[in-house]
Amino acid sequence: MAPLANLDSYLGGRWVAGTGAPALLVNPATEEPIAQIAAGGLDAPAALAHARDVGGAALAALSFGERAALLRAMSRLIHDKRDELILLGMQNGGNTRGDAKFDIDGASGTLAYYADLGDQLGDARVLVDGEAAQLGRSPRLYGTHMLSPRAGVAVHVNAFNFPAWGTFEKAACALLAGMPVISKPATATALLAHRMVQLIVDAKLLPAGALQLVCGSLGDLLDHLGGQDVLAFTGSGATGAKLRGTPRLIERNVRVNVEADSLNAAVLGPDVEPGSDTWNLFVSEVAKDLTQKTGQKCTAIRRILVPEARAAELEEALAERLAAVKTGDPTHDDVTMGPLATAAQLRDVRAGFARLRQEAEAVGGGGGSVAPLGVPAGKGFFFAPVLLRARDSAAAQVVHELEVFGPVATVLRYDGGARAAGTLVRRAEGSLVSSIYSDDRGFLAEAVRHAAPLLGRVYVGSAKVAGQTAGPGTVLPQLVHGGPGRAGGGEELGGARGLAFYMQRTALSGDRALLDAITR
Repeated sequence: MAPLANLDSYLGGRWVAGTGAPALLVNPATEEPIAQIAAGGLDAPAALAHARDVGGAALAALSFGERAALLRAMSRLIHDKRDELILLGMQNGGNTRGDAKFDIDGASGTLAYYADLGDQLGDARVLVDGEAAQLGRSPRLYGTHMLSPRAGVAVHVNAFNFPAWGTFEKAACALLAGMPVISKPATATALLAHRMVQLIVDAKLLPAGALQLVCGSLGDLLDHLGGQDVLAFTGSGATGAKLRGTPRLIERNVRVNVEADSLNAAVLGPDVEPGSDTWNLFVSEVAKDLTQKTGQKCTAIRRILVPEARAAELEEALAERLAAVKTGDPTHDDVTMGPLATAAQLRDVRAGFARLRQEAEAVGGGGGSVAPLGVPAGKGFFFAPVLLRARDSAAAQVVHELEVFGPVATVLRYDGGARAAGTLVRRAEGSLVSSIYSDDRGFLAEAVRHAAPLLGRVYVGSAKVAGQTAGPGTVLPQLVHGGPGRAGGGEELGGARGLAFYMQRTALSGDRALLDAITR
């Protein structure tokens, strides 16, 4: 048997092997080892200094348009290597081919979008934030706000479920804003992110120090951050709270963005008739969110809110969709859903499912057990898609408190009122996205107004967007991604808004002509 590949870190302009006992990366469908990572012995202060002194200086010397050219080159390289990267996503992430494309195309597409935005910003090196204001009697004395790149490092800690998209949506914003990046992918699925960075390094697409990679543990890196640095994290709420509470980050007022747990909801309006375009859109998108990435999406639908009068028909339609799902080794063409990413994920999903069963019963998919296609007996981290129904929607608690990060969703029946639907959505105490499917403008307006304060994004599904939309589970770079409360309280992307996290807002006051010259 050939020795396992070691996934080294890329720090200080070279590939660096870690020390200590290695962590194994496995194929989640077969449990065969595919690579290993040793994380000890990395020099965090040197990596940070290289980013600040070399990468930061190089990026600061470039205009937005010049940085845009870097992003476009990265996007094209990822697209050119798409087939190779898809295979790695299937091998290490347990993705079907379609799920792997979703991740990789999300990465290249977000880079391309921010390249277009950089082209629009052109030769500028700073941004004007908002309108200028006259400060005195004379029209000469004005005030304005300017955004300029922070003189530090953007540290990115990414989740296991989107090693491509998660890595490069963060990097796109930081690099265009002018901040160098140190990126740490989740260890269990790091193979894909490692290869993508390797391709970018080999092609010499970025200035030295602009992009570094930490494979394995962060070690003491956070203990060396300063007030000009930022930390962006995607993952569990518990880990996010732990990172946010790092004493050094608090002492130095390091800017932190957290995207965490999210109990997203999908609401079916009372006006939606079975068989209508809006009904079919609802059924299709809920079923897709249940199974895409094996339910391992921060934007996946966990709670399905249905008017009492439509619940039986909706449950039947969804159960029929789930019965057609073929679970197994994603390299097989007939498989439509792969395994969970890790053994730990499987344990967590089983435990979470058991807790949900305390207040809900299965109406599709049984108990999650499955005989996966194309897999040796007893191997793989598989869990069948399951649809649950809350026995008492008003009394249910666990469904609003526990995110089961897998192919599990729960139907909650409501009385058809917009406020009742909004109240159920709000009980999650903060979500990244929730969706409302209706063609009734009055219902939509009231439901959205009631639910919006607890949501980062609202997706409105209706007959006129059927066939044109990617659905609520797709994160779009034009719109903000993040959510209040339980969802982490953070905000990423959103077009030019995504740059602001990596830039300092500074108020300027003085002669208007001079201010215009400065900000130009």
